[in-house]
Amino acid sequence: MTGNLYRGQAGLPFSSTLRVYEPLEAFPEEQRPAIQAAGARAASRAAVENAELLASLGRITRSGGDPFPTGRTDLVRVTTAHAQETGAPDGETADDGADAGTGPVLLYCPSQLVLRAGLAANALMEGIHGPLAELLIPEEQRDRHQERIDLVKARDGSSRVHTRASTWGIPFSWFSLFMESDRKEVVEAAGRILTVRVWAPITDALERARYAVANLALAAPDLDMLDDLAQLTEWLELFHVDSMVELDYGAVADKVYPDESPMDIRLGIECLAEGDMTGAAAAYRRLASRWIPIRQLARAS
Repeated sequence: MTGNLYRGQAGLPFSSTLRVYEPLEAFPEEQRPAIQAAGARAASRAAVENAELLASLGRITRSGGDPFPTGRTDLVRVTTAHAQETGAPDGETADDGADAGTGPVLLYCPSQLVLRAGLAANALMEGIHGPLAELLIPEEQRDRHQERIDLVKARDGSSRVHTRASTWGIPFSWFSLFMESDRKEVVEAAGRILTVRVWAPITDALERARYAVANLALAAPDLDMLDDLAQLTEWLELFHVDSMVELDYGAVADKVYPDESPMDIRLGIECLAEGDMTGAAAAYRRLASRWIPIRQLARAS
């Protein structure tokens, strides 16, 4: 399955994601059976990734020209965390029956493709390619998808989106949430790195983001990254305190891993806070040399 996943991504833009996984209790009670069942159906993480990729390619090529997902087959990713990672008290029993004090706790991240597709379409319409987007996605299709979004919001009672995506590189602000010591997984096949995934407890991720915001606000208030970090902090604050945050590099990992970007971001912020402009510039040069070539691929012919 991992081989199929890599071949399916060949020729597509590098896509990386930032996800929040929540305990079952964080979801509305009426949603929990469906989320738990969808998570149980996921034979493996590779199977989920492959199914989502195939579904997206199918939407692009299906008849009728409607590229939007219907939400009928929304996928759910599952990860595990131990009590010391989520902060659950010893001896507490999770909703899935696991002893949160001694064993792994299951955490869930629904794909929410209907909501995310709507947000992506709006961003496209408001961007510099708006006129082209209007030709590619006619108003009738956008209106039809807005009806799906309204149904999802009415059913779920919440518009929290658990996933953020980025193409052709990872936003530097995302790296501020992680440290080198965080749990990670390197997925390889046929001599290539398919992806690297890094996890951090949401409490740790929020503490790191707030530290970065506080220091950048004093040392570099005009830096674009400060606004990105502020928005990221507000987003993370929407989720359950026992959640986990996952950075999924995607296929770009094969170009950059081993990656020291989290360390470079942390050192750069520390140098700015201490007034060490030379050290901050050196950290930025390391980041730029690693990621600017990736971003330039977006404009390569």
